[in-house]
Amino acid sequence: MQIAFTYVVPPTAGAFTPNLKALAKASVIDNRILADSETFAEEFVLETADADAFRAEVAQDFEGAPVDWCVQPAEGRRKRLLVADMDSTIINVECLDELADYAGLKAEIAEITERAMRGELEFEGALRERVGKLKGLATTALQQAYDERVRLNPGARTLVRTMAANGARCVLVSGGFTFFTSRVAEAAGFHANRANTLNEADGRLSGTVGEPILGREAKLAALREEAAGLGVDLAATLAIGDGANDLAMIKASGLGVAYRAKPVVAAEAHCKVDHADLTAVLYFQGYAADALVTD
Repeated sequence: MQIAFTYVVPPTAGAFTPNLKALAKASVIDNRILADSETFAEEFVLETADADAFRAEVAQDFEGAPVDWCVQPAEGRRKRLLVADMDSTIINVECLDELADYAGLKAEIAEITERAMRGELEFEGALRERVGKLKGLATTALQQAYDERVRLNPGARTLVRTMAANGARCVLVSGGFTFFTSRVAEAAGFHANRANTLNEADGRLSGTVGEPILGREAKLAALREEAAGLGVDLAATLAIGDGANDLAMIKASGLGVAYRAKPVVAAEAHCKVDHADLTAVLYFQGYAADALVTD
């Protein structure tokens, strides 16, 4: 079978030179340098009888190295649908934790968030508990948190705009809140966004969230619904996230990417981005640096 092997060396890796022993046992059909500036990215298309064995050998070659890599079927690498988590994936923070800071509860709520993202707590119950602790917080804290704390992660806008410019549909799907997803989606260039709703009254949070809660299964359903709407198979989709509530959509997608992810997610995703920025996901799809949409 033909597979594609891509690796991305970020600027922080310094003068890293890979020792790719895995390639010695495979028949290389094509080889391209995708980026050779601050970030270096290289792609190989090769023939191998055992993709899993090749992947294991690549993992050994890169063990402990500050490099991100991906092994996948060569055909269909460029995806038609992107479904992305928001908090700690497209943006730099967990919005609920930052809101909690304005109520003096960040440490307490962040601990619950961390446990939920690691898969130690059921997401829906953990969300209700955290939102309940914010009852009475002025709704002005929402805009304040967005203005003061929320930033797009490096490469996020380039990832979304490049895929969109090449005909892909891009959807932000979050277990967070529509107040933030609507703004982040516009800033990054997503076509649509789905999230939960914070209930409020008289200028203050009510301490409840709209039902049904968008969690792990709802994210998976969103991936399937968006793919069906485009008339494409799940093999043509890409899902990216960092927490346990992202795992179902990551595993079901054609290319599931764990971004700076919790161990339970990193262990089961198709590939990981732990070192480079989000443009690595474009290189995994075969985009070259000169094809990236930047502004």
